Amino acid sequence: MRVFKFGGASVKDAKGVKNLISVLEQVGHDNTLIVVSAMGKMTNALELVIGHYFDNKKELQSTIQEVVKYHNQIALELFENENHPVFKAISGLIEELKSFLNTNKSPDYNFVYDQVIGYGELLSTTIVSQYLSFQGINNNWLDVRQLIKTDDYYRNAKVNWQSTQHLITKTIDNKKLNITQGFIASDKNNFTTTLGREGSDYTAAILAYCLNAESVTIWKDVPGVLNADPRYFENAQLLHSISYTEAIELAFYGASVIHPKTLQPLQRKEIPLYVKSFLNPNAAGTVVNKTQGIKPEVPCYIVKQNQVLVSLSTLDFSYIVEDNLSDIFNLLSKYKMKVDVIQNSAISFSVCFENNYDNLEPLLLHLKAKFKVTCNDNVSLYTIRHYSQKSIKDLEKDKTVLLKQMFQETLQIVTK
Repeated sequence: MRVFKFGGASVKDAKGVKNLISVLEQVGHDNTLIVVSAMGKMTNALELVIGHYFDNKKELQSTIQEVVKYHNQIALELFENENHPVFKAISGLIEELKSFLNTNKSPDYNFVYDQVIGYGELLSTTIVSQYLSFQGINNNWLDVRQLIKTDDYYRNAKVNWQSTQHLITKTIDNKKLNITQGFIASDKNNFTTTLGREGSDYTAAILAYCLNAESVTIWKDVPGVLNADPRYFENAQLLHSISYTEAIELAFYGASVIHPKTLQPLQRKEIPLYVKSFLNPNAAGTVVNKTQGIKPEVPCYIVKQNQVLVSLSTLDFSYIVEDNLSDIFNLLSKYKMKVDVIQNSAISFSVCFENNYDNLEPLLLHLKAKFKVTCNDNVSLYTIRHYSQKSIKDLEKDKTVLLKQMFQETLQIVTK
Protein backbone atom coordinates (compact mmCIF):
# COMPACT_ATOMS: atom_id res chain seq x y z
CA MET A 1 0.00 0.00 0.00
CA ARG A 2 1.11 3.56 -0.73
CA VAL A 3 0.40 6.59 1.42
CA PHE A 4 0.01 9.98 -0.28
CA LYS A 5 -0.14 13.25 1.66
CA PHE A 6 -1.52 16.41 0.05
CA GLY A 7 -0.94 19.67 1.92
CA GLY A 8 -3.10 22.77 2.11
CA ALA A 9 -1.43 24.43 -0.88
CA SER A 10 -2.38 21.50 -3.12
CA VAL A 11 -6.12 21.84 -2.35
CA LYS A 12 -6.41 25.58 -1.73
CA ASP A 13 -9.07 26.02 -4.44
CA ALA A 14 -11.19 24.09 -6.95
CA LYS A 15 -8.33 24.03 -9.45
CA GLY A 16 -6.13 22.38 -6.80
CA VAL A 17 -8.72 19.68 -6.05
CA LYS A 18 -9.04 18.96 -9.78
CA ASN A 19 -5.25 18.74 -10.01
CA LEU A 20 -5.23 16.20 -7.14
CA ILE A 21 -7.46 13.99 -9.33
CA SER A 22 -5.04 14.52 -12.22
CA VAL A 23 -2.09 13.44 -10.04
CA LEU A 24 -3.93 10.26 -9.04
CA GLU A 25 -4.78 9.52 -12.66
CA GLN A 26 -1.13 9.92 -13.67
CA VAL A 27 0.51 7.91 -10.88
CA GLY A 28 -2.35 5.49 -10.10
CA HIS A 29 -4.51 5.14 -7.02
CA ASP A 30 -4.92 1.40 -6.40
CA ASN A 31 -4.08 0.30 -2.84
CA THR A 32 -3.59 3.93 -1.83
CA LEU A 33 -4.35 5.92 1.30
CA ILE A 34 -4.62 9.70 0.86
CA VAL A 35 -4.00 12.08 3.77
CA VAL A 36 -5.28 15.62 3.17
CA SER A 37 -4.63 18.83 5.12
CA ALA A 38 -6.99 21.78 5.60
CA MET A 39 -7.51 23.81 2.43
CA GLY A 40 -5.21 26.77 1.83
CA LYS A 41 -4.92 29.00 4.90
CA MET A 42 -7.96 27.49 6.62
CA THR A 43 -5.97 26.59 9.75
CA ASN A 44 -5.21 30.31 10.16
CA ALA A 45 -8.89 31.16 9.58
CA LEU A 46 -9.98 28.71 12.28
CA GLU A 47 -7.35 30.12 14.65
CA LEU A 48 -9.13 33.46 14.16
CA VAL A 49 -12.43 31.77 15.06
CA ILE A 50 -10.82 30.47 18.26
CA GLY A 51 -9.40 33.90 19.06
CA HIS A 52 -12.80 35.54 18.64
CA TYR A 53 -14.46 32.83 20.73
CA PHE A 54 -12.29 33.85 23.67
CA ASP A 55 -11.82 37.58 23.11
CA ASN A 56 -14.34 39.02 20.67
CA LYS A 57 -17.71 37.22 20.64
CA LYS A 58 -19.24 39.94 18.43
CA GLU A 59 -17.05 38.85 15.50
CA LEU A 60 -17.38 35.10 16.07
CA GLN A 61 -20.32 34.41 13.76
CA SER A 62 -18.85 36.45 10.91
CA THR A 63 -15.54 34.57 11.09
CA ILE A 64 -17.38 31.23 11.08
CA GLN A 65 -19.36 32.43 8.08
CA GLU A 66 -16.09 33.14 6.25
CA VAL A 67 -15.14 29.48 6.77
CA VAL A 68 -18.51 28.40 5.36
CA LYS A 69 -18.25 30.77 2.39
CA TYR A 70 -14.74 29.60 1.49
CA HIS A 71 -15.66 25.92 1.38
CA ASN A 72 -19.03 26.44 -0.31
CA GLN A 73 -17.36 28.47 -3.06
CA ILE A 74 -14.87 25.68 -3.78
CA ALA A 75 -17.66 23.09 -3.73
CA LEU A 76 -19.81 25.17 -6.08
CA GLU A 77 -16.97 25.44 -8.59
CA LEU A 78 -16.38 21.68 -8.40
CA PHE A 79 -19.94 20.36 -8.51
CA GLU A 80 -21.80 23.24 -10.25
CA ASN A 81 -24.98 22.09 -8.48
CA GLU A 82 -26.21 23.66 -5.26
CA ASN A 83 -28.28 20.53 -4.51
CA HIS A 84 -25.27 18.19 -4.42
CA PRO A 85 -25.02 16.31 -1.08
CA VAL A 86 -21.61 17.89 -0.40
CA PHE A 87 -23.31 21.13 0.71
CA LYS A 88 -25.38 19.29 3.31
CA ALA A 89 -22.18 17.59 4.53
CA ILE A 90 -20.40 20.96 4.84
CA SER A 91 -23.38 22.41 6.69
CA GLY A 92 -23.45 19.43 9.06
CA LEU A 93 -19.79 19.89 10.02
CA ILE A 94 -20.30 23.63 10.59
CA GLU A 95 -23.28 22.89 12.84
CA GLU A 96 -21.07 20.49 14.84
CA LEU A 97 -18.51 23.28 15.24
CA LYS A 98 -21.14 25.81 16.35
CA SER A 99 -22.64 23.31 18.78
CA PHE A 100 -19.28 22.80 20.45
CA LEU A 101 -18.70 26.55 20.78
CA ASN A 102 -22.19 27.05 22.22
CA THR A 103 -21.96 24.27 24.81
CA ASN A 104 -18.27 24.22 25.77
CA LYS A 105 -17.55 24.96 29.42
CA SER A 106 -13.78 24.52 29.39
CA PRO A 107 -11.67 27.71 29.71
CA ASP A 108 -8.57 25.80 28.52
CA TYR A 109 -7.39 27.45 25.28
CA ASN A 110 -5.40 24.42 24.17
CA PHE A 111 -8.38 22.08 24.60
CA VAL A 112 -10.70 24.42 22.69
CA TYR A 113 -8.04 24.88 20.00
CA ASP A 114 -7.92 21.17 19.27
CA GLN A 115 -11.71 20.74 19.23
CA VAL A 116 -12.09 23.55 16.66
CA ILE A 117 -9.00 23.47 14.47
CA GLY A 118 -9.56 19.99 13.01
CA TYR A 119 -12.70 21.09 11.17
CA GLY A 120 -10.39 22.37 8.44
CA GLU A 121 -9.25 18.81 7.72
CA LEU A 122 -12.74 17.33 8.12
CA LEU A 123 -14.14 19.83 5.60
CA SER A 124 -11.32 19.41 3.07
CA THR A 125 -11.45 15.60 3.07
CA THR A 126 -15.24 15.63 2.79
CA ILE A 127 -15.07 17.83 -0.32
CA VAL A 128 -12.19 15.87 -1.90
CA SER A 129 -13.82 12.50 -1.17
CA GLN A 130 -17.13 13.57 -2.69
CA TYR A 131 -15.39 15.03 -5.73
CA LEU A 132 -13.49 11.77 -6.26
CA SER A 133 -16.83 9.94 -6.24
CA PHE A 134 -18.32 12.59 -8.55
CA GLN A 135 -15.49 11.83 -11.00
CA GLY A 136 -16.19 8.10 -10.83
CA ILE A 137 -13.32 7.22 -8.47
CA ASN A 138 -14.68 5.06 -5.65
CA ASN A 139 -13.13 5.87 -2.29
CA ASN A 140 -13.59 5.26 1.40
CA TRP A 141 -13.70 8.34 3.69
CA LEU A 142 -12.23 7.64 7.12
CA ASP A 143 -12.28 9.71 10.31
CA VAL A 144 -8.65 9.59 11.43
CA ARG A 145 -9.73 10.30 15.00
CA GLN A 146 -11.05 6.74 15.07
CA LEU A 147 -7.66 5.43 13.92
CA ILE A 148 -4.93 7.39 15.73
CA LYS A 149 -5.15 7.52 19.53
CA THR A 150 -3.04 9.83 21.68
CA ASP A 151 -2.65 11.21 25.18
CA ASP A 152 -4.43 14.44 26.11
CA TYR A 153 -1.49 16.83 25.64
CA TYR A 154 -3.57 19.17 23.49
CA ARG A 155 -1.87 20.87 20.52
CA ASN A 156 1.11 18.47 20.64
CA ALA A 157 -0.28 15.05 21.54
CA LYS A 158 1.82 11.89 21.73
CA VAL A 159 0.70 8.75 19.93
CA ASN A 160 -0.45 5.62 21.75
CA TRP A 161 1.13 3.24 19.28
CA GLN A 162 -0.43 0.04 20.57
CA SER A 163 -4.04 1.30 20.35
CA THR A 164 -3.32 3.02 17.04
CA GLN A 165 -1.82 -0.10 15.46
CA HIS A 166 -4.83 -2.17 16.52
CA LEU A 167 -7.40 0.31 15.18
CA ILE A 168 -5.65 0.88 11.85
CA THR A 169 -5.15 -2.84 11.21
CA LYS A 170 -8.79 -3.56 12.08
CA THR A 171 -10.34 -0.67 10.13
CA ILE A 172 -8.46 0.04 6.90
CA ASP A 173 -9.12 -2.07 3.81
CA ASN A 174 -5.84 -2.07 1.88
CA LYS A 175 -7.59 -2.93 -1.38
CA LYS A 176 -9.56 0.33 -1.50
CA LEU A 177 -8.68 3.94 -2.17
CA ASN A 178 -8.96 5.49 1.29
CA ILE A 179 -8.98 9.17 2.22
CA THR A 180 -8.48 10.65 5.68
CA GLN A 181 -7.34 13.74 7.56
CA GLY A 182 -3.89 14.81 8.61
CA PHE A 183 -2.92 16.58 11.83
CA ILE A 184 -5.77 15.38 14.09
CA ALA A 185 -6.30 12.36 16.34
CA SER A 186 -8.24 11.67 19.56
CA ASP A 187 -7.58 10.85 23.20
CA LYS A 188 -9.06 8.03 25.30
CA ASN A 189 -12.20 10.13 25.93
CA ASN A 190 -12.61 10.70 22.17
CA PHE A 191 -11.84 14.43 22.39
CA THR A 192 -9.95 15.67 19.36
CA THR A 193 -6.20 16.16 19.74
CA THR A 194 -3.61 17.50 17.32
CA LEU A 195 -0.11 16.29 16.52
CA GLY A 196 1.60 19.70 16.36
CA ARG A 197 1.57 22.28 13.58
CA GLU A 198 2.36 20.73 10.19
CA GLY A 199 1.50 17.36 11.74
CA SER A 200 -0.17 16.00 8.58
CA ASP A 201 3.20 14.63 7.42
CA TYR A 202 3.44 12.81 10.74
CA THR A 203 -0.06 11.41 10.23
CA ALA A 204 1.05 9.92 6.91
CA ALA A 205 4.09 8.34 8.59
CA ILE A 206 1.99 6.87 11.44
CA LEU A 207 -0.42 5.30 8.99
CA ALA A 208 2.40 4.01 6.78
CA TYR A 209 4.18 2.45 9.75
CA CYS A 210 1.05 0.67 10.99
CA LEU A 211 0.14 -0.51 7.46
CA ASN A 212 3.69 -1.62 6.55
CA ALA A 213 3.31 0.65 3.52
CA GLU A 214 5.43 0.40 0.41
CA SER A 215 6.17 4.14 0.46
CA VAL A 216 5.01 7.60 1.55
CA THR A 217 4.79 10.49 -0.92
CA ILE A 218 4.37 14.08 0.21
CA TRP A 219 2.99 16.20 -2.63
CA LYS A 220 4.24 19.80 -2.48
CA ASP A 221 4.35 22.94 -4.61
CA VAL A 222 8.15 22.56 -4.83
CA PRO A 223 10.08 20.00 -6.92
CA GLY A 224 11.32 18.15 -3.82
CA VAL A 225 13.54 18.85 -0.83
CA LEU A 226 15.69 21.90 -1.53
CA ASN A 227 18.92 22.83 0.22
CA ALA A 228 17.30 26.12 1.31
CA ASP A 229 13.89 27.76 1.51
CA PRO A 230 13.61 29.81 -1.71
CA ARG A 231 11.56 32.43 0.17
CA TYR A 232 14.67 33.39 2.15
CA PHE A 233 17.64 32.18 0.08
CA GLU A 234 18.55 32.62 -3.56
CA ASN A 235 19.59 29.81 -5.91
CA ALA A 236 18.13 26.94 -3.88
CA GLN A 237 19.11 23.51 -5.25
CA LEU A 238 17.14 20.26 -5.41
CA LEU A 239 18.48 17.40 -3.28
CA HIS A 240 18.00 14.13 -5.18
CA SER A 241 18.48 11.75 -2.26
CA ILE A 242 18.88 12.07 1.48
CA SER A 243 19.62 9.45 4.11
CA TYR A 244 17.16 9.00 6.98
CA THR A 245 19.82 10.22 9.41
CA GLU A 246 20.57 13.32 7.36
CA ALA A 247 16.88 14.08 6.88
CA ILE A 248 16.24 13.74 10.62
CA GLU A 249 19.09 16.18 11.26
CA LEU A 250 17.64 18.67 8.77
CA ALA A 251 14.14 18.26 10.19
CA PHE A 252 15.41 18.69 13.75
CA TYR A 253 16.98 22.02 12.81
CA GLY A 254 13.74 23.16 11.18
CA ALA A 255 13.79 22.26 7.48
CA SER A 256 10.22 23.12 6.50
CA VAL A 257 9.61 20.42 3.88
CA ILE A 258 9.63 17.47 6.32
CA HIS A 259 8.03 17.46 9.77
CA PRO A 260 10.56 16.51 12.50
CA LYS A 261 8.55 13.54 13.82
CA THR A 262 7.70 12.16 10.37
CA LEU A 263 10.94 10.36 9.66
CA GLN A 264 11.41 8.25 12.78
CA PRO A 265 8.61 5.70 12.22
CA LEU A 266 9.56 5.45 8.54
CA GLN A 267 13.21 4.78 9.38
CA ARG A 268 12.26 1.99 11.79
CA LYS A 269 10.65 0.03 8.95
CA GLU A 270 12.84 1.44 6.16
CA ILE A 271 9.83 2.86 4.32
CA PRO A 272 11.05 5.31 1.66
CA LEU A 273 9.70 8.85 1.72
CA TYR A 274 9.29 10.73 -1.57
CA VAL A 275 8.80 14.48 -1.78
CA LYS A 276 7.36 15.40 -5.16
CA SER A 277 5.70 18.27 -6.98
CA PHE A 278 1.94 18.05 -7.51
CA LEU A 279 2.55 20.35 -10.50
CA ASN A 280 4.88 17.81 -12.14
CA PRO A 281 3.99 14.41 -10.64
CA ASN A 282 6.16 12.34 -12.97
CA ALA A 283 9.39 14.16 -12.03
CA ALA A 284 11.75 12.24 -9.74
CA GLY A 285 11.62 14.66 -6.80
CA THR A 286 13.59 13.71 -3.67
CA VAL A 287 13.78 10.31 -1.99
CA VAL A 288 14.63 9.83 1.68
CA ASN A 289 15.76 6.27 2.30
CA LYS A 290 18.49 4.01 3.63
CA THR A 291 21.43 5.66 1.90
CA GLN A 292 24.41 7.80 2.93
CA GLY A 293 24.50 11.59 3.29
CA ILE A 294 22.93 13.84 0.68
CA LYS A 295 23.25 14.08 -3.09
CA PRO A 296 24.47 16.47 -4.31
CA GLU A 297 26.77 17.36 -1.42
CA VAL A 298 26.04 21.08 -0.89
CA PRO A 299 25.50 23.29 2.19
CA CYS A 300 21.91 23.19 3.47
CA TYR A 301 20.44 26.40 4.93
CA ILE A 302 17.60 26.60 7.47
CA VAL A 303 16.12 29.67 9.13
CA LYS A 304 13.74 29.94 12.10
CA GLN A 305 12.31 33.38 12.74
CA ASN A 306 10.58 34.94 15.77
CA GLN A 307 12.87 33.15 18.21
CA VAL A 308 13.81 34.25 21.72
CA LEU A 309 17.41 34.34 22.98
CA VAL A 310 17.82 34.41 26.76
CA SER A 311 21.27 34.75 28.38
CA LEU A 312 21.75 34.02 32.07
CA SER A 313 24.54 34.52 34.60
CA THR A 314 24.54 33.89 38.34
CA LEU A 315 23.99 36.88 40.62
CA ASP A 316 27.02 35.99 42.77
CA PHE A 317 29.30 35.02 39.83
CA SER A 318 29.32 31.39 40.96
CA TYR A 319 29.56 28.61 38.40
CA ILE A 320 26.52 27.48 36.45
CA VAL A 321 26.65 23.77 37.21
CA GLU A 322 24.28 20.82 37.52
CA ASP A 323 21.84 22.31 40.06
CA ASN A 324 21.47 25.55 38.12
CA LEU A 325 21.09 23.74 34.81
CA SER A 326 18.43 21.48 36.31
CA ASP A 327 16.45 24.53 37.51
CA ILE A 328 16.73 26.20 34.10
CA PHE A 329 15.56 23.17 32.12
CA ASN A 330 12.72 22.46 34.54
CA LEU A 331 11.44 26.01 33.97
CA LEU A 332 11.80 25.72 30.19
CA SER A 333 9.81 22.50 30.33
CA LYS A 334 7.19 23.96 32.70
CA TYR A 335 6.52 26.88 30.36
CA LYS A 336 6.57 24.66 27.23
CA MET A 337 9.48 26.34 25.48
CA LYS A 338 10.87 24.44 22.49
CA VAL A 339 14.64 24.71 22.85
CA ASP A 340 16.68 25.00 19.64
CA VAL A 341 20.17 26.02 20.83
CA ILE A 342 22.01 26.03 24.15
CA GLN A 343 25.46 27.37 24.95
CA ASN A 344 27.14 27.60 28.33
CA SER A 345 30.41 28.61 29.94
CA ALA A 346 31.53 28.59 33.57
CA ILE A 347 29.34 31.54 34.65
CA SER A 348 26.91 32.06 31.78
CA PHE A 349 24.22 30.14 29.94
CA SER A 350 22.37 31.07 26.73
CA VAL A 351 19.33 29.40 25.25
CA CYS A 352 17.41 30.10 22.04
CA PHE A 353 13.83 28.83 21.95
CA GLU A 354 10.35 29.14 20.45
CA ASN A 355 7.72 30.83 22.62
CA ASN A 356 4.80 28.93 21.08
CA TYR A 357 2.59 29.10 24.16
CA ASP A 358 3.17 32.80 24.94
CA ASN A 359 4.71 32.05 28.34
CA LEU A 360 7.79 34.25 28.06
CA GLU A 361 6.90 36.79 30.80
CA PRO A 362 6.26 34.27 33.61
CA LEU A 363 9.40 32.36 32.58
CA LEU A 364 11.54 35.51 32.80
CA LEU A 365 10.07 36.39 36.21
CA HIS A 366 11.03 32.96 37.52
CA LEU A 367 14.55 33.17 36.07
CA LYS A 368 15.17 36.68 37.45
CA ALA A 369 14.68 35.37 40.98
CA LYS A 370 17.95 33.48 40.66
CA PHE A 371 19.88 34.85 37.67
CA LYS A 372 20.88 38.01 35.90
CA VAL A 373 18.79 37.81 32.71
CA THR A 374 19.23 39.34 29.25
CA CYS A 375 16.45 38.71 26.74
CA ASN A 376 16.37 39.33 22.99
CA ASP A 377 13.08 38.50 21.29
CA ASN A 378 12.25 38.40 17.57
CA VAL A 379 15.69 37.04 16.70
CA SER A 380 16.45 34.67 13.82
CA LEU A 381 18.20 31.32 14.11
CA TYR A 382 20.17 30.23 11.05
CA THR A 383 21.54 26.72 10.66
CA ILE A 384 23.98 25.59 7.97
CA ARG A 385 24.38 21.84 7.61
CA HIS A 386 27.62 20.89 5.76
CA TYR A 387 28.87 24.47 5.97
CA SER A 388 31.81 25.96 4.10
CA GLN A 389 33.74 29.13 4.90
CA LYS A 390 32.07 30.86 1.96
CA SER A 391 28.59 29.86 3.15
CA ILE A 392 29.35 31.25 6.63
CA LYS A 393 30.70 34.52 5.23
CA ASP A 394 27.70 34.97 2.93
CA LEU A 395 25.24 34.28 5.74
CA GLU A 396 26.82 36.64 8.28
CA LYS A 397 26.96 39.55 5.83
CA ASP A 398 25.01 42.58 7.10
CA LYS A 399 23.78 40.76 10.22
CA THR A 400 24.42 41.30 13.94
CA VAL A 401 25.51 37.93 15.34
CA LEU A 402 24.34 37.37 18.95
CA LEU A 403 25.40 33.73 19.30
CA LYS A 404 27.47 31.38 17.18
CA GLN A 405 28.00 27.67 17.64
CA MET A 406 30.00 25.38 15.38
CA PHE A 407 30.19 21.60 15.22
CA GLN A 408 31.83 19.23 12.76
CA GLU A 409 28.93 19.27 10.28
CA THR A 410 26.61 22.00 11.59
CA LEU A 411 26.87 25.73 12.25
CA GLN A 412 24.19 27.72 14.10
CA ILE A 413 24.00 31.51 14.30
CA VAL A 414 21.48 33.66 16.16
CA THR A 415 21.10 37.13 14.63
CA LYS A 416 19.17 40.30 15.32
